[in-house]
Amino acid sequence: MARSLNLAQRRAAAGSRIVATVPDAEPARPLAPQPRRDVSTVDAFVTQLHAWGVEEAFGVSGGAIALLFDAIVSSPIQLRHFRHESGAAFAACEASFASDRPTVVFTTTGPGLLNSLTGLTAAKWDGAKVLLVSGHTNSPQRGRWATQETSPYTLPQDVLYGKSSIFDFAVRMETAAELPEILRRLDSGLRRPGGFVAHVSMPMSVQSSRVERRAPRRPSVATAPTASESDVAEIAAMLRREPFVVWCGFGARHASTQVRELVERSGAKIMCSPRAKGIFPERHEQYLGTSGLGGHEQVNEHMTQRKPRHTLVLGTRLGEATSFWDRDLLPSDSLIHVDLDPDVPGSAFPDVETYGVHAEIGRFLDQLLEYFPAGRPVRREGKVLDFQGGLAHRQACDRSPVRPQLVMETLQKKVVDGSNAIVLAECGNSFAWCNHYLSFDAPERYRVSTLFGSMGHCAAGVVGAALATGEKAVAVVGDGSMLMNAEVSTAAQYGAQAVWVVLNDAGYGMCRDGHRALGLTGEEIDFPRVDFVEWARSMGADGAAVASEDLLDAAFDDALRADGPFVLDIRIDATEASPLLQRFESLIRQGNSKNVAGWER
Repeated sequence: MARSLNLAQRRAAAGSRIVATVPDAEPARPLAPQPRRDVSTVDAFVTQLHAWGVEEAFGVSGGAIALLFDAIVSSPIQLRHFRHESGAAFAACEASFASDRPTVVFTTTGPGLLNSLTGLTAAKWDGAKVLLVSGHTNSPQRGRWATQETSPYTLPQDVLYGKSSIFDFAVRMETAAELPEILRRLDSGLRRPGGFVAHVSMPMSVQSSRVERRAPRRPSVATAPTASESDVAEIAAMLRREPFVVWCGFGARHASTQVRELVERSGAKIMCSPRAKGIFPERHEQYLGTSGLGGHEQVNEHMTQRKPRHTLVLGTRLGEATSFWDRDLLPSDSLIHVDLDPDVPGSAFPDVETYGVHAEIGRFLDQLLEYFPAGRPVRREGKVLDFQGGLAHRQACDRSPVRPQLVMETLQKKVVDGSNAIVLAECGNSFAWCNHYLSFDAPERYRVSTLFGSMGHCAAGVVGAALATGEKAVAVVGDGSMLMNAEVSTAAQYGAQAVWVVLNDAGYGMCRDGHRALGLTGEEIDFPRVDFVEWARSMGADGAAVASEDLLDAAFDDALRADGPFVLDIRIDATEASPLLQRFESLIRQGNSKNVAGWER
């Protein structure tokens, strides 16, 4: 007869060791595993980020964000591990624009957090949607000189953890119980039209805390501001009385169809800010050109010789890079300024009569187009702008060094017209050459950060744009910017289809030209020339050197065919002055030829 022993009997029989069970005893059934009803704070947070559409996170690891780092790796979000936090922030900014999705930057405490601020400021100024998630020193260690301590004892709290000029929303979490309210505020910011840059800081104690498992929130839909029908009717009456000019900015990039409809139905002329290139086809007979940095003389000629009574401004701040605050660009009567930010209209020219309209550009134009019906006969005149500035078509030759104008001609043919690649222009002479000589006939093919104008923005940002789209992205950069912050190693690691067109003149070209124009010394502006092909290959990328103009076509073909990151090292003629004379004249007009504050290098 079979018998069973209880646990105490078996332990006694086996000398406190269980060595066997009775063969014919019914085995104990294991308890069914019970699903946990809670998750870590970082897991809940990352799950919600993905539900909002975040597909990529850019940053550099660190002990204070180890749990967040692991949560991202374990999620559907692609973690992109960069070499420097500022490069990661620039990449996140450009990935947001290229994909039209929010992106994430992650940093550790102390230097990691501070390193990211330049790129995040650029994202704020440009209107990207970027969320920074950083570590923070645990409360018991604050004030005790913890390694990389980040606390009220060491770093400015208002700038980092409050609504400021950098962040639309920022918070330092002290408990996991704050998570629902923080998610609500982030959701509110992400769903509103325009940009949103936020910062959430989590100590390790909060990252590891448990919160109740909940289904992630679906993205909400926000209602964009609109103009009243009476205001639109009044504006339409003003614009219909006589020819007007449209001044188009980056804020109108999602309304390119309506912009073109209005211009063609009304017969108006249109000019664009540098960041707005391509929103209206630049080879259209009603296009005047680009204003501001690297802009076109045809803009000033039209506005001075055929000054309109009204100018309709769409989604631009009219800052220095767009207008140089040049009164020759103003209409005789008033600006009608439409913008998502109600503080923008009237700020650039406070003494000019301005009708401010707080509205989303596309919805405003839909309303306005009701007063400009299709098929209405209008008088159109003008000529297609010659972007190459009369430069004769080149013949294959071995001229060396290479003229930058010829680089732009090849870039236009091979990249702009011959591919779907996004083109990014770095601050300095690079965006002057690109603004002036390149022409785009579709929106969101061109990116330039003329506002914050940080060196390294596009040199690193091109990696984010390429990773976000999975397609070619081309950055035109100076050698100074390339040396400052180019994530070539990161691009090689992830196989990003990034191309760098390096205008190599062995120095800070814009500063060199500026010093010459202002009669200042040019000492210490030059630096030893770098072989960027060997430099790129040492990090796993490929490249080609271009020392003469007859090599340009083949080099661009190689770059566009390459499966992975590629660096074009183009030895340019530094004696060719870039289209930036207006920039230096602007500095002089500001009252002091010695004042070089704000120069982009």
